[in-house]
Amino acid sequence: QVQLVESGGGLVQAGGSLRLSCAASGVGFRIRLSAMGWYRQAPGKQRELVADIHSNGRINYAESVAGRCTISRDNAKSTLYLQMNSLKPEDTAVYYCALTGLGSDYWGQGTQVTVSS
Repeated sequence: QVQLVESGGGLVQAGGSLRLSCAASGVGFRIRLSAMGWYRQAPGKQRELVADIHSNGRINYAESVAGRCTISRDNAKSTLYLQMNSLKPEDTAVYYCALTGLGSDYWGQGTQVTVSS
């Protein structure tokens, strides 16, 4: 059974940084075939893509975070990362990790990121 567990969220002042991690289990070597991404959902808004990274290394960023965030993955550790810098209050949301491309879509439980002004 595939499970995704996010960590690294918290409260930070505007201009600060956070590094989110997502540990995947139950995937094994197949993780190399998957796409993984970070999504976020703010109160009253729809869930949106923040960044994703595909099995071939292709990376996409939302315009709102491009230049401030870096997504990376370590397949050997089955872990996905999101380094977020120059955080803004509008980055406040629950951040979710997702794994796709293996026949089903898998989601973590989310980690709260709150940016104070």
